[in-house]
Amino acid sequence: MRTYIHRPSHDKQVPAILFYSEIFQQTGPIERAARFMAGQGYAVLVPEIFHELNPIGTVLGYDVAGRDKGNADKAAKDVQGYDGDNRAMIDYLGKQAWHNGNVGAMGFCIGGHLAFRAALQHEVKASACFYATDLHSNTIPNKSNQHSMDRSGDIKGELMMIWGKQDSHVPTAGRVLIYHKLLEANLNFTWHEFNGKHAFMRDEDERYDAQLELITYQLAMQMFSRTL
Repeated sequence: MRTYIHRPSHDKQVPAILFYSEIFQQTGPIERAARFMAGQGYAVLVPEIFHELNPIGTVLGYDVAGRDKGNADKAAKDVQGYDGDNRAMIDYLGKQAWHNGNVGAMGFCIGGHLAFRAALQHEVKASACFYATDLHSNTIPNKSNQHSMDRSGDIKGELMMIWGKQDSHVPTAGRVLIYHKLLEANLNFTWHEFNGKHAFMRDEDERYDAQLELITYQLAMQMFSRTL
């Protein structure tokens, strides 16, 4: 599994963030976001989330063909595969002299879902989930029939859920469902909704909102600085 690593240039020990992309893998916006977080003092690991299904180094375009291929890959990978990916990265971090032992997770779109899924690993102390898709719909393949929301009670770390109220991928009813399930599970979480569309963090998109990007980065960094 190719995993891009962005970290401070010094060799001091730092916390790590498992950083999950959209269905397009490490595009320009994802790489810039990962480098930004690395610039705040974190080692940021960006895995190719569909590594089993594509040649190493695959980056899909922000176009119809790229979207269709990414959605097909999402439909082809069982959710337990992501659990193995998380375990591999955490085990890798445990062998690195530059890692201080603290692990967080962050992601956009399906990556927001995968950051939520990463929180099932006991080492993950905090997860920032940006407009996480498929949590409300249970549409990611799952052979064990234990969907991510069904396992939310296993999460021990802190969650930050960030949404755009004009996001057609996660409508109001879906957000309400997720919110109440998190309450029922008695999780330690914060919930933030903004007037924004899906992918408002993507700086190559007409839906990009630089002000929301700044606000939500600050929220995520506050949580990570406190927990990691």
